[in-house]
Amino acid sequence: MERQYKRVLIKISGEALAGERHFGLNFDVIGPVCDVIKRCVDIGCEVGLVVGGGNFWRGVKDGGGKMERTRADHMGMLATTINSLALADALEQRGVDVRVQTAIAMNQIAEPYIRSRATTHLSKGRVVIFACGTGNPYFSTDTAAVLRAAEINAEVILLAKNIDGVYDSDPAKNPEAKKYDRLTYMDVLNQGLGVMDTTATSLSMDNHIPILVFALKDPENIYRAVTGEQIGTLVKEEQ
Repeated sequence: MERQYKRVLIKISGEALAGERHFGLNFDVIGPVCDVIKRCVDIGCEVGLVVGGGNFWRGVKDGGGKMERTRADHMGMLATTINSLALADALEQRGVDVRVQTAIAMNQIAEPYIRSRATTHLSKGRVVIFACGTGNPYFSTDTAAVLRAAEINAEVILLAKNIDGVYDSDPAKNPEAKKYDRLTYMDVLNQGLGVMDTTATSLSMDNHIPILVFALKDPENIYRAVTGEQIGTLVKEEQ
């Protein structure tokens, strides 16, 4: 199978890594995801990863108004680092060369984020996992995914979620919900569709980076996306 994309940025939610447990790390979920990422690398795809931290801590949401927002967000950044190290270990067990880079210095456990070093790693076939979001409070890991995608010149953002695409309403509540195959950035913003937060969506629009939303429940979807198979919902500019 030939790859459709040379360089991709995969965004994985922390909740997805918890699987049915909804908290912590489920290696029965992480293992198959890393198997597929290895296959993507094996066909010559350069892979950057951004992972959320919601399986441990969701920043302002878990702070519940009882914590200062900046501190709650910093705790969320640490949660993303835990997930990044777990993914790195699972990939290394599969023979994949990996580097973890953090937006907040943690020199004893990971490299600091340096764009030129990240792109060098990618060009050498290493998977680079970007932890700590943007390194700033008030920004989501979705925004971090778009920022890193722009910085490394990724051709597409693969947004692996707990749902198989973008719908006009919540399919869990509305059995008549309609799934979209393609949307524009403005569709997402104007209709308030929950693809990414508005900051992340606007940043991807400004930098002309397509977003492919699909379900991580079947990890094979990552490989399908990389090889150009039509899955999920594609968000991009109007044609």
